[in-house]
Amino acid sequence: MRVISGKSRGKRLETLSGGLVRPTTDKVKESIFNIIQFDLQDKSFLDLFSGSGQMGIEAISRGAKEAIFVDKSKRSIEVVKRNLKSVGLCSQALVINSDYRSFLEKTNFNFDIAFLDPPYGTGILQKALDVVINVMNRDGIIICENEVNENLPSLIKNFYCTKKYKYGKIAVSIYKGGSNLA
Repeated sequence: MRVISGKSRGKRLETLSGGLVRPTTDKVKESIFNIIQFDLQDKSFLDLFSGSGQMGIEAISRGAKEAIFVDKSKRSIEVVKRNLKSVGLCSQALVINSDYRSFLEKTNFNFDIAFLDPPYGTGILQKALDVVINVMNRDGIIICENEVNENLPSLIKNFYCTKKYKYGKIAVSIYKGGSNLA
């Protein structure tokens, strides 16, 4: 696993071994960042269920102002910290060891872009969508990675699912809010 583009391009990233973490593939990661490339510059990025932190690291590398990494696994949080240190992006990152709901209900942060990739088949994604909406800026973007057969709503408050992409067994849904519906 590596950083695909930007100031940390080509740097290798560590991931947890075993079945506890399912890293986003390079193909899907590159597609996601191609989709949001013009919306990323100087924005705040939430990497919820961060695992190795590769999505938030990619966002900072490509020009995001900052990334907040949230995961309830202490092992994942340690990997995120090591990865940030190895690519030299610690100053633009905040790493939080917390359950998604606790973090979202207590945070004072608002985000421009949020990436949600919880464990598949748990029902957590829908629950997280219902809460993450409250910490999004009006013109924000929410990106969901999930199993292709999981049905997500087309509207969550004022965020519309504007596009769905399929990559084999993986689906990526893009929600946009406010005047960002182009």
